[in-house]
Amino acid sequence: MVDASLLDALIATIGANLRREFPNKIVHALDGDHDVASPRALTPIFFGCFDWHSAVHSHWALVRLRRYASAEARARIDGWLDDSITDAGAAGELAYLARRPGFEMPYGIAWLSTLTAELAVAGDAAAARWRGRLAPLEALARDRMIAWARRLPVPIRSGEHSQSAFALALAIDRSRALGDSDAAAALADAAERLHGADRGAPIGFEPSAHDFLSPALGAAWLMARVRDPDGFAGWLDGALPDLGRGRALEPVATVDRVDGKLVHWDGLNLSRAWMLVGIADALPAGDARAPALRAMAETHGRAGVASLEQATYAGSHWLPSFAVLWLTGPLAVAGSL
Repeated sequence: MVDASLLDALIATIGANLRREFPNKIVHALDGDHDVASPRALTPIFFGCFDWHSAVHSHWALVRLRRYASAEARARIDGWLDDSITDAGAAGELAYLARRPGFEMPYGIAWLSTLTAELAVAGDAAAARWRGRLAPLEALARDRMIAWARRLPVPIRSGEHSQSAFALALAIDRSRALGDSDAAAALADAAERLHGADRGAPIGFEPSAHDFLSPALGAAWLMARVRDPDGFAGWLDGALPDLGRGRALEPVATVDRVDGKLVHWDGLNLSRAWMLVGIADALPAGDARAPALRAMAETHGRAGVASLEQATYAGSHWLPSFAVLWLTGPLAVAGSL
């Protein structure tokens, strides 16, 4: 059970960041003088939270937290989202993305798919209204993720935004949650092609100093979605034979929470936590690895949540979303706080 004060703190932090335009890091290709503009003018919904993808998953986190918030807090969230997700804002976002086919691929676009799917499963009138406004963006994100997955020749085994396994996992969850069987099949086929033959993943080389995702665990978290329990257990035997059987993974200790890259380790603890749980849950009943994996997940999750108390804006503009994913689960399995 999550302490109510933590829930309130997450909502307050994310809400404050949502419309905070500066400081801002934009990855923006200029075609001419007309493309020189403020973040708010370029992307009129997702301009806060320091960068576009953090703004997207911060919107997702608020939609998710509506499930658990008090009536007062939910009303506050709804006001923020109504102010943010407007018809005019969605038109501006679509105009920006339409001209930039590679923008925020795959990380930000995968989170955009997750946001719109979360709105779809929320099942209330306000969420339906926001999803309707974002419908053209939802279609664009779906199609771009499928096309990208089909043409990717090998995995992107990064510990940062470019990691292909993490984006594919989010996109698969979105497709299954919405009953989009064509998209789910295409993405699962890509996952199997890219990672089905993985053997001996070098998890001992992790983490790199800038990682907020584990390349090895990310692949396993993805394959947990596309193999049945026995098939996944066999895959894990080959890809990560010592996981849950050998030396336990220990949480990493962030040395600098002002440095925007070194603070990534706080997020790594949280992403390891949710990935380890997902891996454990996908194993056959009675698999001896599952208890060890869940114990490691709890240790990492506690470390990640504790880091929020020491966060500077280098971390606080994105870490709360990672905490929400750890505390509440992926789209398909979101549960009770």
